[in-house]
Amino acid sequence: MTLGPRLLLLSFLTFSLTANSEGLSMSSRATGTFDVTIAPLGTPDKAEGATLGRMSLAKQLQGDLTGTSKGEMLTAMTDTKGSAGYVAIERVSGTLQGRSGTFVLQHIGTMTQGAQQMTIKVVPDSGTGQLTGLSGTMTINIVDGKHFYEFDYVLPPQK
Repeated sequence: MTLGPRLLLLSFLTFSLTANSEGLSMSSRATGTFDVTIAPLGTPDKAEGATLGRMSLAKQLQGDLTGTSKGEMLTAMTDTKGSAGYVAIERVSGTLQGRSGTFVLQHIGTMTQGAQQMTIKVVPDSGTGQLTGLSGTMTINIVDGKHFYEFDYVLPPQK
């Protein structure tokens, strides 16, 4: 199952300064690739109009964000070709900008007769370790079957 916008990968980091209550934080873009394993959890619930499913996610991330993630996804595949929806939660464990920790990503995606929309955000206050205070959004791009990510994020200064 492939959901996600088809965009070109931007292969650079952008930096700017963002003011917050603790001083200045660096706003950055991380890019890279990932491998994903998706496995069904249970039997899909087939009914007129849509089939509901539940799947496990396991990713290996490479690039500016390195590490692994595990999560679960709920899907609804409609009887209309190219129309579907999904939500997912995944916990990422890795290193970003030389800082290690974990954080949680929340996904919401829809496809309307092939037109795709996806939002992936860091769950507020989910960062741990050196990634405490992390916020941001991620896009996933699938080009010729290869998965790419672009992660626009803000990390507060280390204390």
